[in-house]
Amino acid sequence: MFGLFKSSTWSRCVKGSFTAFRRRCVSHSRRFIGENTEVVGEQSLTPELRLRLFTPSCRFWTERPELWPYEDPYWAIYWPGGQALSRFLLDHPAVCRGQTVLDLGSGCGASAIAAILCGAAHVVANDIDPMAAVATHMNSELNGLQPPVCLTHNIMGSPPAAFHLILLGDMFYDQSLATSLHSWLNRCMETHGTKVLIGDPGRAQFEEEENYGLSCSGVWSYTPEL
Repeated sequence: MFGLFKSSTWSRCVKGSFTAFRRRCVSHSRRFIGENTEVVGEQSLTPELRLRLFTPSCRFWTERPELWPYEDPYWAIYWPGGQALSRFLLDHPAVCRGQTVLDLGSGCGASAIAAILCGAAHVVANDIDPMAAVATHMNSELNGLQPPVCLTHNIMGSPPAAFHLILLGDMFYDQSLATSLHSWLNRCMETHGTKVLIGDPGRAQFEEEENYGLSCSGVWSYTPEL
């Protein structure tokens, strides 16, 4: 049977089947997110942004965790560092206007969306969870924007990224991840002169001091260790 197909024809069939399968997966993910999140705006530091997030009225706010069918939904929460970082960009649009911007660990995509609104020339949202990419697309559409480029591989496993600006919100929650981030960000700055902005509520791995409340957050300009 396979002999009836030339290799180029078989390649097109496989590619077409994969594309159709991927389209169905994205469609299912969009439907799932739409059914299990709510559009939130006024309650955050960026009331001008509309985002699909978990709220107390959503099913999985109280549902047993083992019933959640995907990876942990970090993308469904607007974390304090991401809120502060997005607010900073919207208040200081010149920071990313005309720049190439990477939102690393993008989650719901709020900082990437803020960068687009501020006139960034090119925006990439990177998160290893494919559901975060779908959520970022949906949140961009909610705000009347073309979505950023969404990448779902571990970009820190690649050579230093050539971006003018890298954004990180709430990424310093784990000591081993923080160590990897410091190393990779240092290489990006040394190789490309990249500027790095970090939104964080003061986690121990970032500020090296205890934080108990996460009730406030700040934005830092990252400087490599000498």
